[in-house]
Amino acid sequence: MPHASNVTQPESPLLQSYQTRDRSAAPPPLHVTAEEPQSRSFQNNAKRYAKIKLITGLTGTAIFFLFTVAMVAAGGTAWIESVVRGITKHDYVALLLFIAAFGLLESVLSLPLRLYSGFYLEHKFNLSNQRLISWVWESMKGMFVGTIVGVLIILFLYFCLRTYGSDWWLPVGVAMFLFSVVLARLAPVLIFPLFYKFSPLQQNELREKIVSLCQKVGMAVEGVFVFNMSKNTKKANAAFTGIGRSKRIILGDTLVANFTDEEIETIFAHELGHYKLRHLRTMMAVGVMSTFFGLFITSKLYESSLSWFGFDSLDQLAALPLLGIWLGVYSMITGPITNILSRSHERAADRFAITLTGNKEAFVNALQKLSKVNLADPQPHPVIEFLFHSHPSISKRISLLRKIIV
Repeated sequence: MPHASNVTQPESPLLQSYQTRDRSAAPPPLHVTAEEPQSRSFQNNAKRYAKIKLITGLTGTAIFFLFTVAMVAAGGTAWIESVVRGITKHDYVALLLFIAAFGLLESVLSLPLRLYSGFYLEHKFNLSNQRLISWVWESMKGMFVGTIVGVLIILFLYFCLRTYGSDWWLPVGVAMFLFSVVLARLAPVLIFPLFYKFSPLQQNELREKIVSLCQKVGMAVEGVFVFNMSKNTKKANAAFTGIGRSKRIILGDTLVANFTDEEIETIFAHELGHYKLRHLRTMMAVGVMSTFFGLFITSKLYESSLSWFGFDSLDQLAALPLLGIWLGVYSMITGPITNILSRSHERAADRFAITLTGNKEAFVNALQKLSKVNLADPQPHPVIEFLFHSHPSISKRISLLRKIIV
C-alpha cells in the first residue's frame, strides 16, 4: 500500500512554520556532533531507551490481544451486544454503539501504558518538548482521525459480511486498496496539516541543491516543505509522502536547524532514491498482495473459529473482535517479512544517495547525527532487528557505505 518513506525509523503516521535558514528562527540548537553516537554512554542510553520502547510496545500488543480474547471467550462481547441491541434494533447503529463501548474499554485499559510510553518515557530521555496538556491534545486529535477512518472501514466490512458472506474478503480487499490510494493522495494536504504546520522551503542554497537533485532524477514534486516537528520532539526526520499531485518531500524543522546543507542534501537524496528505484510502487504491490492474501486467510480462520465461542454467524457483533484477533495475528507473522524488503530498500536508497551526491562523508555524518538526536540504538540485537526494524541499524548502514567507492 502507499506509504511514506523515512530516512530513519518512522515516529508518527501524521506529520511553526520555518520560513528561512535563519538559525535564530529555528528550534534551539542541539549541539549535535557526528562522533557522539560512538560514545559508550550514548550507546548504553540508546539501548536502554530502545529496550524500554520495545517492551512497552510488546506489552501494549499483549494487553490488547489478551483483553480481546478474554472478552470474546468470557462472553463480554456477547453481553455488550445484548446491551446495544436493547437500545436499538437498527443493525448499523448497534454496530456503532458496540464499537464505541468496546473501544472505550480498551482505551481505558491501555491509557496508563500509552501515557508512560508516549509522554513520560520521552521526557525521561530528554526527547520530548511537549507539556502534558499538549500530549493529551495531540493524542485526542490522533484518536479522532483514527476513529473516523476506522469506523468507515468497519462499516464497510460489516456491510460485506452481511451481503457477501464467506466471500466478504474480496470486496473488502478492493475497498482497502482504493481507500489507501485516496488516503495517500489526500493525507499530505488534509490530514497532516491537522497535526503540523507546513511551509515551503524558501529560496536559498539548500533549496537550489534539492531542486538540482530532483532534476537529475527526473522527479517532479508538489514542493519541499518544512514542518514544525520541534513542537513535540527533539528528534529529527525527513519523509517522502503522497502520490500523484500531492507528492512532496517534508523536512522536520529540527533537521533543518541542526544539520548542514550537505547533510540534508544527502538525506534528501536518500528519499529520491526510493522514488527513482521504484520502491514505493514495489511496496504498494507487495502491500496489495499481502492484503488480499491476509484477508482470504483471515476469512477462513474466522469462519472456522466462530463455533469455538458459540457464535452462529459471520456478522454477529459479538464475533467481530475475533476477526480483529486473526487480523492481528496475520500482521504479526508477516511484519518481519515486510521488514526484510524494507531494509533492502533502505540499503539501496543509501547507495543511491552517495552515488547521486558524491558526498559519502556528509551522509555518514548525517546518519550518525540522526542516531544521536533520535536516540536510535546503533547496534540492536540481530533478532530484534530482524523482527521489528524496517531500517537496518545505523552501524550496518555506515559500514556498508564505507565500502562503497564513489
